[in-house]
Amino acid sequence: MTREEFAGKLQALLGDKVVFAPGANFASLAATAEAAEQSQTNDAFSDKWGRYDQSEEKQRLYEMQRKWYLDLYGFSGEEDLASFLEGRGVIFDAGCGLGYKAAWFAELAPHSLVIGIDFSDAARQAAQNYRHLPNLFFIRGDIAATPFPDGSVDYVSCDQVIMHTQNPDLTFAELTRITRKGGGEFACYFYRKKALPRELLDDHFRLRCKEMASDELWAMSEQLTELGKRLSELKVSFDAPDIPALGIKGGRYDIQRFLYWNFIKCFWSEELGPETSVVTNYDWYSPSNARRYGKEEVLALVEQQGLATRHFHEEEACYSGRFGR
Repeated sequence: MTREEFAGKLQALLGDKVVFAPGANFASLAATAEAAEQSQTNDAFSDKWGRYDQSEEKQRLYEMQRKWYLDLYGFSGEEDLASFLEGRGVIFDAGCGLGYKAAWFAELAPHSLVIGIDFSDAARQAAQNYRHLPNLFFIRGDIAATPFPDGSVDYVSCDQVIMHTQNPDLTFAELTRITRKGGGEFACYFYRKKALPRELLDDHFRLRCKEMASDELWAMSEQLTELGKRLSELKVSFDAPDIPALGIKGGRYDIQRFLYWNFIKCFWSEELGPETSVVTNYDWYSPSNARRYGKEEVLALVEQQGLATRHFHEEEACYSGRFGR
């Protein structure tokens, strides 16, 4: 199918809720948020993605994220994901950022219509970066209030995003609403609650960060990255005791990872590079909205929406799953 044919299919799906100019792969549904926290979060991600789009390290991050995506959602490899996507007429990347996962879906499923929506300026950047894919379109808008009719999307992917919406539970309900009944699937990732000291510090930090200017936030992110790097370079491991009252799990730890999981996020990855490490720390502390979940909360949310669990994954950082409707 040509871009014009895919555009016709998209316009038939959305009706007059979103109008794309002839030949365009981008449209804006909503540029601002009513809630102050969501507006600040959008600005933070616009800043983040605007800077990172120029990074020479981003392809390394994209490759890591694609491999991790397969693990998070129960795919044995890229061919397995391609087989899963085959025949799914409409695929939605909810909170697409710079659009690299939406582009991945579009390449793996060239006969499917793929739409990415993000509330930040990244949606426009994504559209510019992936104009060569005729089945891929981007919208700047709120994934908590999508333009899709009920049950119209065959696969909804909301990876590492739902926590940054104003009310994640309502966003989950909205994304369930648009998932097709009788075969559609909804993949979602949730930040996992960490040890109590880390949770308390994260909340306090985030309140303080709301008062900081962008340059101050980036400077702090660089300092946290340097802290993580220096701790890693110590190459010190020790056996920590189990402290259930604080949610600290006993075991063998590298000192950097012990502090990271239990007290303060100070991300460092030599493999991904310094720019990506700084952006990762900025991504954590700069947005006002960043809810964390316990496992029981995630499973209760899935049950409340009447979804069936097709795959469920948990690790230290997160919970994730694919849920059928």
